[in-house]
Amino acid sequence: MTDRKAQLAGNLAKVEDRIAAACVAAGRKRDEVTLIVVTKTYPASDVRILSELGVRHVAENKDQDAAPKAAECSDLSLVWHFVGQLQTNKVRSVVRYADLVQSVDRSRLVTTLSKEAVRAGREVGCLIQVALDADESGRGERGGVGPGGIEELADLLAEAPGVRVDGLMTVAPLTGEYAGRQRAAFERLMVLSTDLRRAHPAANMVSAGMSADLEDAVAAGATHVRVGTAVLGVRPGLG
Repeated sequence: MTDRKAQLAGNLAKVEDRIAAACVAAGRKRDEVTLIVVTKTYPASDVRILSELGVRHVAENKDQDAAPKAAECSDLSLVWHFVGQLQTNKVRSVVRYADLVQSVDRSRLVTTLSKEAVRAGREVGCLIQVALDADESGRGERGGVGPGGIEELADLLAEAPGVRVDGLMTVAPLTGEYAGRQRAAFERLMVLSTDLRRAHPAANMVSAGMSADLEDAVAAGATHVRVGTAVLGVRPGLG
């Protein structure tokens, strides 16, 4: 085993232990929570190692990094998530490899995703990014739509060809009433998910929690956690 593979295997085992312990504490089954490894800034070689170690879900946040990496790893059995703020001029590229886009936060993006998914002959799963640092109809500092905008976007996704509404995503806010209160933020997202599923029963994904707060997300009921640093290490250029 190479040094890098051994390092990733050890880190992955620790994260798996954390998720398992969080599930026990929350009275949940381990298979209720899917680990998505956020591979941004890391090379395709790491993605290959992760695949060998059993990882099936990977995430990227910039198309210019993700597109070549996904192409290089196209022989692997992976589910690719796009989790960054998405500009409409990048959508055509993103829908070629992304199985899910977790950052849908405006109607124009829905329209463009639909058009390009149909053009590519694909169906792309979409999560509405909820900004818990915004007012009901506002937008968040790191993207996302206020809770009052969820219904409109969900209805648009449900009616548009080539896309489907799979659920909700949030990032723990740095400002506003939920700043520093990750558990409360994720519990609020679960309430919004329950509301969404009344009109769209299949939209049952809840993506929340990262390396520092995955336990809070699992406790609240998240179905997917997005972990980067705890698996891959401190990102290049960040320390």
